[in-house]
Order: sequence, then structure tokens, then C-alpha cells
Amino acid sequence: MNFEKLVLYQNCIPIIGSKNAIICDLQNNDYTPISIDLYEFIIKYNKISVNEIIRIVGEKKTKKHLTFLLKNNFAFLDSNINSFPDLNKNFEYPFKISNAIIEVNNNFNFNLILNQLDEINCKHVEFIIYENGLENLVKLMTTITNKSSIISSIGIVISFEVKLSEQRLIRLLKENPRIVYMYVLNSKENNFTPPIRWNNTGYIIYSKDFLKRNMCGTICKSYFAPNIQNFSESLNKNSCLNRKIALDINGNIRNCPSMSQSFGNIKDTTLEEALDHKDFKKYWNLTKDKIEVCKDCEFRYICTDCRAYTERTHENKEGLDISKPLKCGYNPYTGEWEEWSTNPLKEKAIKYYGMQELVKKN
Repeated sequence: MNFEKLVLYQNCIPIIGSKNAIICDLQNNDYTPISIDLYEFIIKYNKISVNEIIRIVGEKKTKKHLTFLLKNNFAFLDSNINSFPDLNKNFEYPFKISNAIIEVNNNFNFNLILNQLDEINCKHVEFIIYENGLENLVKLMTTITNKSSIISSIGIVISFEVKLSEQRLIRLLKENPRIVYMYVLNSKENNFTPPIRWNNTGYIIYSKDFLKRNMCGTICKSYFAPNIQNFSESLNKNSCLNRKIALDINGNIRNCPSMSQSFGNIKDTTLEEALDHKDFKKYWNLTKDKIEVCKDCEFRYICTDCRAYTERTHENKEGLDISKPLKCGYNPYTGEWEEWSTNPLKEKAIKYYGMQELVKKN
């Protein structure tokens, strides 16, 4: 008798939505659409003997689903299931802040801001440079290097200028291994320069979009992040605002540069002091499972979120906006993607945020 049991790999997590389901492969940073029937098969029969599964659902269906799972390395057969505990999906982080978004202009006080980021142990920072791009970028990276800052990964968002040639940008990436990516907006064409490092960092994205604050919050497949860190954080916390701090171009301290509430200005308030404000962490625990529409989406744990730009349709009893992100065009009830900006149900929110210029023309 065959005592082997179906065992789903720990890193392969099935997620169900209203209409569709997926398997997230958190080791290979990938996901695969599956049927609702296969999802229910996995949930019911993971760690159950093959003979028992055949007895319950029949040989034909069992063979079909097992073949798919084994062929795609989502599962294996073994007689000792005690050797394969479930994956720990808790999210832990040792510091108050994990990441920051910092807007930079010509009045930016490099030493003051970098010192305060170090004081709150912020290791991941995206710098959005609005003025004198190349000059301020070089100054920024020189200051970080000379200070021996604890910042370990850096993203750069910058507008295209003649001096920002491909060769110059590549040189900057080679000279500054902490830079994970550069996002060059207002470019002549959309393009992508592959990573220059073995760990897939040091890449450049060129976009014809203009550098504007309301450009953030877009939800699309290319932004999905099916890895263990993002998955576990999304499962337990808000996938955008948890442990994030931001500084807008005027020095106002916010959860994100596009959020409306300010917690002081860097001229008279430290980042540490802003963190102690009673409202600063109010969105940190708002998971996708608590957001309208998102809670019924199969992509909810690999997607990001946006509380700055929403459809403005729902609030919870604590007064938090739990509406679907405005710039998401996916409908989990039909399983279809559409252009978000032309959806008539979003017209009021688009007008409220002054985003009429983002509406796609036919």
C-alpha cells in the first residue's frame, strides 16, 4: 500500500480571491494562477495520503492535480509529514522604522536628515530629487559615504537631464553599491537597463512620465512582490505604510509624501519626535484583509497598497480610510484588468485629487 502523502512546499502558499486563486512561490519570487478547484484540493488534502485522496475524490482528479503540483515543484510526496512544519508567516523587524521616502531640493540639509535617519536606524531610503538632479545626487551619495551611514539600500528617483547619460548613471551605480535602482523620469522613451550586480541590484528604469508627487500609488502586475518578506509583512501589516517615514519637499514629516497629515516640520521637529505622535502609526496595522475589494483579491499579499490616493468610498469605525486604492484597475470579482483612470466610478475621487491630467485619452 502506498503511504506517501501530498506535501506542499513551505514556500508555496495558495491564496484565494473572489473568482480566482494563485500559488505564491516565495522562494522563486513568482506566482502562478490556479483554479478554485485546485485551491480547495490543496487546502483539504495537503499532508493527506495519496490513497486517501483517491478514495475521496477519485483517481482521475487526484492524478490531474498531483501531476500539476509535482511538475511545477509546488509539492512532493513523502511518508513523514512531521519533518515538514508550516512556514512561519509572522513579521518581525527590530527597529521602529524600516524605510523612508525623502524628497530633495536645493535647500535640503543633507547632514541633518542623514543623521536623523541613522538615529532611527532606517536602512532603506528612496530619495526623490526634484532640483539639480545630478548635482544633488552626487552630493547626496558623497555625504552618505563620508558619514559611513547605516543606510544599506537606496533608491533614486530623478528627472532626466542631458548630463544624466547612460554612461554617467552606470558609473554612479558602480561607485555606489548601495544604490539598488534609479528611476529616471521625463525620459524620451520607456526603457530598462538590467542590473549590473549578481544580486539583481543596480538597474535603471527610464519612463516618459513626469516627476510629480501624484505619480505614486499605481497598482499593477509589474509591482507585485511575491517574496517572503513582503508576503509576511502584507499578511500582518500595511504593505505600504508600515514602519515608513517620509519627508516632503517642504520639510514636512509624513507617513508618505502624498499623505495629507503632517506630524511636524524638520525645522523644529525631529523624526524621532514625529514617530511619537499618537496618529503616526494609525495605518501600520491596516492589512489588505481589512480594505474593501482588496480583501477579496487573490493578489492581496503580494501587492502594495496606497492610502494617499483611494476611491474614498469607505471608512472604518476608527475613521481610517479603508477604500480600494484609486490607481488599481483590477476587479477581483470578474478577474479582469482595466484602465483605472477611465472607470466612471472613480471620477469623483480623480477630481478630488486633481488628477484629471492622468485620465487616459481614447
